Amino acid sequence: MSDWPTSLTLRPIQAWPGTLTAERKRSTFSAPWRLTLNLIDRELRHLGVDGAAPAVLQIALRESDFRLDGMPRARAVADHPGVILSIESKHGPLSYPCDTFTTWQENLRAIGLALESLRRLDRYGITPGGEQYTGWKQLPTGPNRDVETRAAELLAGLADMSAADIVSDPEAARLAHRKARAASHPDRFGGRRASWDQVERAAEVLGIGGAR
Repeated sequence: MSDWPTSLTLRPIQAWPGTLTAERKRSTFSAPWRLTLNLIDRELRHLGVDGAAPAVLQIALRESDFRLDGMPRARAVADHPGVILSIESKHGPLSYPCDTFTTWQENLRAIGLALESLRRLDRYGITPGGEQYTGWKQLPTGPNRDVETRAAELLAGLADMSAADIVSDPEAARLAHRKARAASHPDRFGGRRASWDQVERAAEVLGIGGAR
């Protein structure tokens, strides 16, 4: 596999966020691998990623499955097809896990197509601040106020509510959780659980993980 974007660094997956998909499906993608790499490169550039601060693609390979130049060996076999694309973007840190399809290459293309769809919203001037990416912002770890704030912001972006209300009002938090679950349900994204898992983690951080 050649022509990898210079703005992308490859790493083994350290931990999968949430639960892996039990029943995966074959995609309907027919594009050559080169076009997938071009798609990822283009979307990373639009997000302000460059070689000085590359994005990170995690694949379920071992360290020994990567060559000295950081690329995966031709015969390397992943433990599962899930991939995680982490981006330090102009909108803040973003994370996109995907294991919907049967190969990691298909899952990477799915992420690229999702990024392309999100970017198109900017064309109509309704998300000038990149709000469409809010639901995929990485949540920091650790028991502190910043974590709660980021969790509330994630739910607020999907529920169209105030993050301040979510933090201060338990009823508002539960309502935001219900709305965010509906907005991020995997059925709306062809089985992709990226946003759903982020919502559930945000709810756990805010102490409303059992809410429905």
